[in-house]
Amino acid sequence: MNYVAIDFETANQSRYSPCAVGLVVFNKEKILEEYYTLINPNMEFDPYNTMIHGITEEDVTDAPTFDEIWGELYSYLNNHVSIAHNASFDMSVLRHTLDHFEITHPKIEYLCTCIISKIVWPGLINYKLNTIAELKNITFNHHNAIEDARAAAKLFQQALIDSDVEIADELIQKHRLIPGKIFDGGYVAAKSPRKARSKSRKINQLNY
Repeated sequence: MNYVAIDFETANQSRYSPCAVGLVVFNKEKILEEYYTLINPNMEFDPYNTMIHGITEEDVTDAPTFDEIWGELYSYLNNHVSIAHNASFDMSVLRHTLDHFEITHPKIEYLCTCIISKIVWPGLINYKLNTIAELKNITFNHHNAIEDARAAAKLFQQALIDSDVEIADELIQKHRLIPGKIFDGGYVAAKSPRKARSKSRKINQLNY
């Protein structure tokens, strides 16, 4: 079974300001394909964001806009379970940017390696991508979109191995994960089983 890890970097605090994207197609054993491009968001860069990822307005002057690369991105995302670390951010960037360009949301199912890591490797000092990657002997250049996507892919591969499962469906079943979903007209956030149960209890309490 193949998956696609995705990571966005943004020009500023706006969720529709992606300035780079990296995608990594992989299976349990190996990385199969990679895609990376800068993106011209046609808006100002926040110096703080540039300090984080090193991308400037000058770097993206001749880069394509999001709507120009969407066809390629969709070809990778279509029919694959998507993987991201702190997926709530990357999927929010995707949704808001699609809305900005008035592009219909595709059907996407995704899993978050941050959520997965908290279940598979409990008790870590934190669950930042660079922290977990170092513990799992994964070397990468943090806040580079393709490097972050590759690191997320390798973390997911390791989570499959350490959970003694072969595919995402088995991982979901074993750890009672709630996959995230994007679809035309809305989305469902990825959740840990603990958060899902907590929300259920709150709803039940309101009913009495």
